[in-house]
Formats: sequence, C-alpha cells, structure tokens
Amino acid sequence: MDRFPYDLTGPIGSGATLGLIVLQVDETLEQDMRRLLPGGDVAHHVTRIPSGDELTPDTIATMERTLPAAAALLPPAAKFDVIGYGCTSGTTLIGADRVADLVRQGAATARVTDPLSAALAALEALDARSLAIVSPYVESVSAPVRRAFETRGHDVPATVSFGEEVEARVARIDPASIRAAAVSVGQEADAVFLSCTNLRTLDIIDGLEAELGKPVLSSNQVLAWHMARLAGVEAGITGPGQVFRLPPAAG
Repeated sequence: MDRFPYDLTGPIGSGATLGLIVLQVDETLEQDMRRLLPGGDVAHHVTRIPSGDELTPDTIATMERTLPAAAALLPPAAKFDVIGYGCTSGTTLIGADRVADLVRQGAATARVTDPLSAALAALEALDARSLAIVSPYVESVSAPVRRAFETRGHDVPATVSFGEEVEARVARIDPASIRAAAVSVGQEADAVFLSCTNLRTLDIIDGLEAELGKPVLSSNQVLAWHMARLAGVEAGITGPGQVFRLPPAAG
C-alpha cells in the first residue's frame, strides 16, 4: 500500500466549539439544540450521562458522581468555548458551581452553563423579577427548582407540576398540555419558565408570549441562547421567544 501525503487544517469549530452533556433518557434536548444553535463554523459535540429511568434526588446524586466521566467522553482534542450540562433539576440539587467544577474535572472548557444559570441570565437580561414555573416532576424534584430561583432573589408566586417521575413519559407530554399549564399560572408573574430539558416546548413559546403578553422561557431555549451568548456566536442564531430578540452581549 502506498502512503499518500496530506496536509492538516484547523479544527471544525473555527468560530466556536460547543459541548453538551445530555441525560441518557432525554429525547428532546439534542433535537432542540440542532434547531437552535448555529452550524457552519460552530462545532457541536454531545455526550450522554447515565440518569436512571426516574428522576429523583437519588438518581441526581448518582449523576453528580458520574458527571466528570461523562464530560471526559467529549473529544479531548477539542478546545471548548462552552460546555452545557443539560439538566435543570440536576443543577438545582447539585448546585451550578459544583456542576461547573465536575464538568471541568472531565473536560477543558472556557465556560460551563446549565438551564438554571441560563434562565437566571435570561431573566436578568429581560428585567423580569418574578416568574411562574411549569414543571413535569414530583414535588421532591420540582420544589428545589422553585427554591433555587427564590434564593437568587426572584419571587415565584405560582408553580404547577404534572407530578411525573418517569422520564420516558416526560418526553411524551403533549405540548398542548404544557401550554395549558403555562396559561393557568402565566398571569401571576413577570415571566413563565417551562422547566425540564425533556419537555417539548419550542413550538409553543411564541404563541404563549402572544397570549400572555410576557416572556416565556424554557430550559432548552435558554440553554441554547446562553451557550451562544457565552461563546460569542449569539448573533448567528434565531429561536422562539423574546430572549432571542435581545441584542447580543457587549464585547
């Protein structure tokens, strides 16, 4: 066999390189990110983390132990601008700072974000002080999400939950049901947050904002927006909701 000479070129992500850690049972986040995040010169790398068939405080504790190993399965030669951890409830129970530390144990990255941190950044950018929350989960998982926002100074006057704990069912919740739940609490706050990366929310956000007259955020929407904002490629993306119509971050 003859050896043929070749040249090396730069990385795929000449504009930015993004990493995403998705729950093993999540069927929605990866699909939504393909719709929301820019392509072309922005590289996308995805890894999965074991998460259990049910999302409970115990399975989230297991994710805390396995997060560095999941991050380590991202391409080690890639120079990541941002890595996102795709679990809202997991972040609230593990802690955003702890999540960032665990991700950095497995992969080198300039920045780490998650749906909770992204939602807080979006609320600040939108100047929304109170929010109503729609969650799919049982109280033991959904209550810490509410407390996490309250701890950061946001009033949460209303929370509604579907009381589900089986992740395979969360991905099957009809968007019409999510919309109805949001309408039921949407008048009680400055904004509405649809919490959970496995909920199918992208196609109902614009309609909800038109009906409620206020910002509607979802875990996947704000995670994509924040990752792009942190990576400096925000101008290259479009998506549903007022958050995507905000001007790009300065600098």
